[in-house]
Amino acid sequence: MQATGGTPLTSPSTPAPRRRLGIFIGVAAAVLTLDVISKIIVVATLSDHPPIRLLGGLLTLEETRNAGAAFSIGTGATALFALVAIGVIIVIVRTARRLSSVAWAWVLGLLLGGATGNLIDRLVRSPGVLRGEVVDWIRLPHFAVFNIADAAITIGGVLAVLLALSGRQIDGTRAAPRHAQGAQEDGRREFPVPQTPGRSEDRDW
Repeated sequence: MQATGGTPLTSPSTPAPRRRLGIFIGVAAAVLTLDVISKIIVVATLSDHPPIRLLGGLLTLEETRNAGAAFSIGTGATALFALVAIGVIIVIVRTARRLSSVAWAWVLGLLLGGATGNLIDRLVRSPGVLRGEVVDWIRLPHFAVFNIADAAITIGGVLAVLLALSGRQIDGTRAAPRHAQGAQEDGRREFPVPQTPGRSEDRDW
């Protein structure tokens, strides 16, 4: 269990650090492997070929090249996005050293695998290093073309927001919800603790 305000978990069921690190590395490796292999297959089979429509047109497989960020955003800043991706990867790896949460291990693994997958395209594909175009190939109705790396980044980002809102932190602590903190403060103001005359308030040093 853990106390309100961010006290670390002490339950015997808390996963060992090695397990959390294993989840992080495993998820990142799985995302990266699926992304790289899928792009190799797409380039080999869909280049210069008409799109393949599946599920009555709900899903279309179509090779496109994207010089921008995820979902074809900012196509004129390829080198900048490549440098940002390198910075993001460094931050994720450094942050992973504090991992004490299985949920955050999944989130960081998704983000790392996705960022690395698209960065590889920017480094090795034409027209050149840091300017390479990312291979996108999944098209949904009324939506931008994307790839597995984009999907992993999006899912990881959404999960990160949900974890942050729920108070779950990377180091395994749980922050008290804001409304609970506000209620505690209101209670202290409405019902102050009586003080013994001539005695100062006890403090935890």
